[in-house]
Amino acid sequence: GDVYKRQTQSTGGPEPSTSFYKMATFIFGQYNPKITQLFYRSSLCFGLVNLKPVVPGHVLVIPQRKILRFKDLTPQEISDLFLSVQKIGTKLEEHYNASSLTIAVQDGKDAGMTVEHVHVHVMPRRLKDFGDENDKIYREIERERPPRSETEMENEASTLRKLFPENTP
Repeated sequence: GDVYKRQTQSTGGPEPSTSFYKMATFIFGQYNPKITQLFYRSSLCFGLVNLKPVVPGHVLVIPQRKILRFKDLTPQEISDLFLSVQKIGTKLEEHYNASSLTIAVQDGKDAGMTVEHVHVHVMPRRLKDFGDENDKIYREIERERPPRSETEMENEASTLRKLFPENTP
């Protein structure tokens, strides 16, 4: 189920300035990030900022329903997920002055998945952002990077929310 809906349906949704909003979480695999890290919401998906981004603007798009493998998504979830990826990617490419996108799914532990929840990486790309090795980004996804602070993530989500006024969480 959708934890965010259950937490907000009685009031019609929290205001970002309320303490409830700043404390509320949602389910992302084995984690419970704060909803202040969300920047996008569709009928079946969320967009959230990345704890350990590989490039500026590296975000994740996830189904609201916790699901481990891509093969277990419904046709409606697949459609909504990738329509959301397209919409988010288009806006991010413009916002970050990028010329391309890397869109990646690690489907299962042996494919490098570390969060037990289907998610799509959307990463704005620029010419030579990894020197002459464009595919180096895949090694970077696997490399351990330091996590960002909650404040950094909340600030990025707040900025990105403005790009999606019709899909604000």
